[in-house]
Amino acid sequence: MSRADMPKCVINCVAYDREGGRRDIALDAISDVLAVDDGSFVWVGLYEPSEDILDKLQEEFGLHDLAVEDAHKAHQRPKLETYGSSLFVVIHTAQTVDSRIRFGETHLFVGPRYLVTVRHGASSSYAAARARMEREPDLLRHGPGAGLYAVLDMVVDNFIPIVDGFNHELNELEQDIFSDQFRPSTVRELYDLKRELTRLRMAVAPLQDILGQLTRSRGGLIDDEIQLYVRDVLDHAVRINESTDTLREMLTAAVSVNLSLVTVHQGEVVKRLGAWAALLAAPTLIASWYGMNFIHMPELAGRWSYAILIGVVATTCLALYRMFKRARWL
Repeated sequence: MSRADMPKCVINCVAYDREGGRRDIALDAISDVLAVDDGSFVWVGLYEPSEDILDKLQEEFGLHDLAVEDAHKAHQRPKLETYGSSLFVVIHTAQTVDSRIRFGETHLFVGPRYLVTVRHGASSSYAAARARMEREPDLLRHGPGAGLYAVLDMVVDNFIPIVDGFNHELNELEQDIFSDQFRPSTVRELYDLKRELTRLRMAVAPLQDILGQLTRSRGGLIDDEIQLYVRDVLDHAVRINESTDTLREMLTAAVSVNLSLVTVHQGEVVKRLGAWAALLAAPTLIASWYGMNFIHMPELAGRWSYAILIGVVATTCLALYRMFKRARWL
């Protein structure tokens, strides 16, 4: 069956034989393929499928009602559920779209002879994971467990450039924090970055638990050799989670440092204003005295009174200026 004849939400529907050979099949032919115990398995990829398509797959694969109900809509928590001889896995994904991080979900149904991936929201196509397995038939011979590993490995690898991008953005923000000019937008950018990192951690942290359960699985869906590969994915997920935690701590410190620098800068401004106010207060005080309408005041009738008064004011201002300069208030 050609791709053009498939419903739009069905990205692929493929049967792989025991040697890794591929052939496209129709949805109606799935049960026929599974009826023949020849070591083959079926891999179906969906993107935001309709209820009719999921109901059709439930009929073909014998999926559990609760798992299908969860797959109908997104906003599920990351989890791994066991239904008899099959697994239902929910993971969160992340993708950069228009320079912004968008989050999505992937639901996976894994059985002895099938793998179904259901993508919701922002999520890269798993065509690259399928192509990788087709290039490595030795892995593909391990059945749906190998396909599950390929999908999880791709999801985790997609987190790496996102974390690197956050790290680069934080380095740029640190330069803005320690610049001479304060920008209010820096605080907003720091908050936005921390919010995105928190959302990323909420996607990565539960993935560690799921991968840990898969490495300990003894149900036969993931054999010992594939578990070695899954453990490698788990190691990558742990490192990404640790990098995310480190970045979040650095962001918290950056916000505190930024606020401290703002306070210090404001204190410097207040000191300068106070120093200039003191410099202006001395001549203002002297001038206010001699602006009073008293008859008997010293130096009013003197010939050099005006010059003496100017000298007193200039000397007072100069002394105050030098004092504030030594105190680094100016």
